[in-house]
Amino acid sequence: MKTVIFCGGKGTRLQEETEYKPKALVMVGSKPILWHIMKLYSHYGYNDFILCLGYKGNMIKDYFLNYDELNHDFTLSLGSGVKQIVHHKKETPNWNITFADTGLERGTAHRLLSIRPYVKDDEHFFLTYGDGVANVNISSLLEHHKSMGKVMTVTAVKPPNPFGVIEIEEHSVKTFAEKPQSRDWTNGGFFVCSNKVFNYLTEDESSMLEFDTLRKLSHSGELAVYRHDDFWHCVDTLKHLEGLNALYHRGSRPWMIWEA
Repeated sequence: MKTVIFCGGKGTRLQEETEYKPKALVMVGSKPILWHIMKLYSHYGYNDFILCLGYKGNMIKDYFLNYDELNHDFTLSLGSGVKQIVHHKKETPNWNITFADTGLERGTAHRLLSIRPYVKDDEHFFLTYGDGVANVNISSLLEHHKSMGKVMTVTAVKPPNPFGVIEIEEHSVKTFAEKPQSRDWTNGGFFVCSNKVFNYLTEDESSMLEFDTLRKLSHSGELAVYRHDDFWHCVDTLKHLEGLNALYHRGSRPWMIWEA
């Protein structure tokens, strides 16, 4: 079963980083956030990926084409007419990756339509964004999707409130909470799709999954929800990235369930 990951946006709200690299390659600890996302699916046994490339997509190709050299010590032997590389302590994940150029300016729905040839024989496939991590139980998500029998399932999360919240009683503060968990559910970005989702996509290159496809599916009763009450963290701005790296460096890494 394949996992489709959106990696083509320009990430303009994270311009401090994305001026030089695609958002999917911003570093969380010593690895790109894309690697962390792929490791989650790999932990549950899903190692077949389709990356929807766009902005600076060649950098993502280069990262994986040179993965062993970038992530391991190695010895390079020159001068014999044949370049020889010996890797040391090689720990390369067993991933099959399809790199699909889905355009520079296209919306997410059209990017999804572009990779249809790579999932045409699959009854179901995973779909997510290249800028968010979570400890979602991927196996439970898939099981829930199949039990619901809908075209698509979206993982709903409750993100932290970006501001402190106060409860007021007359002229006094009754309670104060510093950035508490929101009471509202939002799109957490971990989807499961049936192949029927392509019937809800159009050739409009600007069409967005979030504004067009999900609305069509919800109106037709074909969008199921999987509630995730545990850790979720998006990297939409520099502040988000710094917050995630702060967790990483102090050893609080709930999304890295493969290390548990």
